[in-house]
Amino acid sequence: MRHNQYRKTDRPRAVNRKRHADNRERSPIGVVKGDTVQVVRGDDKGKAGKVLRVYPKTGRVLIEGINIVKRHRRARNADEQSGIVEISAPVHASNVMLLDPKSGDPTRTRVRVDDDGTKERISVKSGDAIPHPKR
Repeated sequence: MRHNQYRKTDRPRAVNRKRHADNRERSPIGVVKGDTVQVVRGDDKGKAGKVLRVYPKTGRVLIEGINIVKRHRRARNADEQSGIVEISAPVHASNVMLLDPKSGDPTRTRVRVDDDGTKERISVKSGDAIPHPKR
């Protein structure tokens, strides 16, 4: 037999599936679109911004003005101009924290279930409710 356990024809098909983002388990992300968050790790540590988009499959969030990267862009039509464009890139959700409504500091959150069954995000620092942004 060969070094590995299976011959090529006997190898299970699911071996390579775990690499693809479509098949990853989605980890819960504590922020939603419209939340104001602060970066707690990385090059942009200490900066705050509004969440523009959440990527649940990869566990990342796009925040305006954070993690600026340069992209070389080609003009797609005659009116556009080619050049180097600066855009925001997504950061991992574990590197951002929601802001406390009372003090404005980054805080962890808890969930409180009201009597009528609605869930509410609670700031650990102050105990105040963190409202969901209007859509």
